[in-house]
Amino acid sequence: MAAMVPYSESMLPKGIRSRFVEGVNGLTVHVLEAGFEPPDRPLVTLFHGFPELAYSWRKVMPRLAEAGYHVVAPDVRGYGRTTGTEVAYDDDPAPYSTLNKVRDAVWLVSALGYREVAAAVGHDAGAAIAGWCALVRPDLFRSVAMMSAPFGGPPQLHFDNALNGPAATLNDRPGRNLNAALAELDPPRKHYTWYYSTRGANEDMWHSPQGVHTFLRGYYHHKSADWAGNQPFPLSGPVAEEFAKLPRYYVMDLDKGMAETVAEEMPSAAEIRANTWLPDRELAVYAEEYGRNGFQGGFQGYRCGTSGVGAAESSLFSGRTIDVPACFISGASDWGNYQTPGALERMRDHACTQFRGIHFVDGAGHWVQQEQAEEVSALLLDFLRSG
Repeated sequence: MAAMVPYSESMLPKGIRSRFVEGVNGLTVHVLEAGFEPPDRPLVTLFHGFPELAYSWRKVMPRLAEAGYHVVAPDVRGYGRTTGTEVAYDDDPAPYSTLNKVRDAVWLVSALGYREVAAAVGHDAGAAIAGWCALVRPDLFRSVAMMSAPFGGPPQLHFDNALNGPAATLNDRPGRNLNAALAELDPPRKHYTWYYSTRGANEDMWHSPQGVHTFLRGYYHHKSADWAGNQPFPLSGPVAEEFAKLPRYYVMDLDKGMAETVAEEMPSAAEIRANTWLPDRELAVYAEEYGRNGFQGGFQGYRCGTSGVGAAESSLFSGRTIDVPACFISGASDWGNYQTPGALERMRDHACTQFRGIHFVDGAGHWVQQEQAEEVSALLLDFLRSG
């Protein structure tokens, strides 16, 4: 694999630079950075989700920097130009667990010369990274903003059952029974996290008939407010019949891959030309990175979840809460708010002891910080200034 180089200035908004930080928990981490001058500004870290990159924060970073913050967005382990992106299915997924990504974040902050972070901000899978940063190291990460994926807290251990016979364990592959029940529906379905955990998922998406650029166009469109089918509502419980109400990009047809799924909902040529939040020249950045690396680096994190490795690791923190100021920001048209029944309420009522509110942004689906960057920037600045 050829040595990675930073992004050219022409790829980025004014005031953002691309560089590498070496010696980060065994990685060389590619970061985008804004507000790096003058020195000693409060640090804000931004963690992306799947299938995204540090580049997903390009529209938010200048606003935070203008307000006086040093803003750093890394390509998370397994993504983009951070080392370790040549990942194979047979590689051990354990290094891609959320808690090891928190370790990456701690090392990165230290490498940057900071002893405190004003806020950890995360979107999608990055929301879990940010949430766990705040839960595990509240001394370092002084507040947290989570987007598009509610943080329901650590897994709960079985309590007071020593004399009550055997119970399910954290290693029983959470969701396995639900996925089996989905397969029994008419038509049969499957959960996307389990599809992402299969050997064939990377090949399906990386070498899809439509190509990476067109595949990503369909994927981003399907989960955005631009797709008319995104009219989310809470599910009544974690049962197959309720999960079947989710769009196909979450609960897929059993016999289809993701490339085929999103191809059925492609935007028209006119819709693509009219897209201002992700024009083709910006989508091309994602297509280049995923075209080179494939998607397995991101899938390894899902495999930690479906295998039970992630739950077993995080069970150490059972009963712990996020005790720094916290908020949640998401698109009003984002099904991610409800794809885990009860998580939004657990985050609000139990997981965060200094919760500052839920903000649903109109005109945004799942990619809220790209679809409505101005509103998201304003909400983040209000949160940061609230102390």
